[in-house]
Amino acid sequence: MSIQNSIPFIALALFFCHPSSAADARLRPGQAPPPNIVLILADDLGWSDVACYGGDLHRTPNLDAFASGGVRFTHAYAMSVCSPTRAAILTGKHPARLHITTWRESSLGRRAEAERTDRLLLPPVTAHDLPCEETTIAELLKERGYLTFHVGKWHVGDAAHSPETQGFDVNIGGTHWGAPSTYFHPFRGPSGPSREFRYVPGLGLGRPGQFLTDRLTDEAIKLIDAAGTRPFFLNLWFHNPHTPIEGKPEIVEQFRRKLHPGLRHQNPEYAAMIQVLDENVGRILRHLNRRGLAQHTAVFFASDNGGYTNLFRGMRVTDNTPLRSGKGSLYEGGIRVPFIARVPNVTAKGAICNEPVICMDIFSTIAELAGATVTEPVDGKSLVGLLRDPKNRLGRDALFFHFPHYYPTTTPVSAMRRGDWKLLEYHEDGHLELYNLREDIAEQHDLADREPAIVRDLKEQLGRWRLDVGAQMPIRRDAPAR
Repeated sequence: MSIQNSIPFIALALFFCHPSSAADARLRPGQAPPPNIVLILADDLGWSDVACYGGDLHRTPNLDAFASGGVRFTHAYAMSVCSPTRAAILTGKHPARLHITTWRESSLGRRAEAERTDRLLLPPVTAHDLPCEETTIAELLKERGYLTFHVGKWHVGDAAHSPETQGFDVNIGGTHWGAPSTYFHPFRGPSGPSREFRYVPGLGLGRPGQFLTDRLTDEAIKLIDAAGTRPFFLNLWFHNPHTPIEGKPEIVEQFRRKLHPGLRHQNPEYAAMIQVLDENVGRILRHLNRRGLAQHTAVFFASDNGGYTNLFRGMRVTDNTPLRSGKGSLYEGGIRVPFIARVPNVTAKGAICNEPVICMDIFSTIAELAGATVTEPVDGKSLVGLLRDPKNRLGRDALFFHFPHYYPTTTPVSAMRRGDWKLLEYHEDGHLELYNLREDIAEQHDLADREPAIVRDLKEQLGRWRLDVGAQMPIRRDAPAR
């Protein structure tokens, strides 16, 4: 290791050698420490992008093995875009309640949206920074004596709302941006139509040829080692496989040779990115094993929204079949995500859970595992009972979704799932769609006309929920000013 590259790590080591007395006071002599927590979040990874969820071209042996050693959720949900899901995980609150219903750049760009004349509705003014007044899972865990690490994408606030302000002792790579300009060293350069200069802080000098996902894992492993015997929370939020779609050339070529017309997935660059994501999940799991930490570490893996089905550089990124549509949409392809959990002495091996769960539940689950006290109401439920017995039920009546914005896959829409029934309410014209997900996972058969009583009941419940959480609604551009 060069002197220059070792400086950040030396500083971290000095920090860990002088932990706060408040944190130490939580762990009395002889008291068994709570479990370490590792939360790995992929960005834009679709439900059927993972082999054990039905991916065909993609290779995910580490995630498949991880699922065989824990619980794989088949009906796990996130929000349809990234920042809302991340805010929900951090706080346990529904993004509609937080007024964080779109990604940060979209929220900041409402003025430009107001100038458009080709859209019937104007999205509401939304929050683009997660308020520091909100209690995050990192803050709860610090109260329990945890060291708290954030590595990778942040995207829920500016410098005044960075991970350091939200309970994290260390932040490597977290910024207000939603994606890097490039995955290749030096991980910086102009990005997007505006050619905004973006960079990934905290990675030192590096060397040519390095890939961002590998480097973030390097840093995460250093933090695990630096924690020593203290319990830690590693919030490892990879950028993979979000755009820009850039695979390692040698892996891209391997997948290019495997393409044939019978495959649903046809993008070798994207497949290469997923392989690197999978490899780095494997690196974390193997390191926990080597360090003897695996039997005292709860590990969760999820995605922040459904797969991105639009074009990038002329090629469709992914295909979420059998689910309909993709990122942005409130059809299943936009909100159903892979979610796998392994908790030593709790989860069974190779278990499958079909109970519907949602991203806010991660907050409550981690809090219970760590013995943390949640002192304010949240919208999530702890999944510890499901982790012990995947056939258990949560006793939750419904799941709700709210996206009062435009995206290439949708117009402003709200949705809910109750049992097998799924209702979508589109706000431009008020039209309603109803699907039975048990019989029609692809949402191809709209039953709204055949089941008017169910539609009426679900619509009333969805409306009540919006009022209860204070969900913001889009407005008609021709509506009178108030």
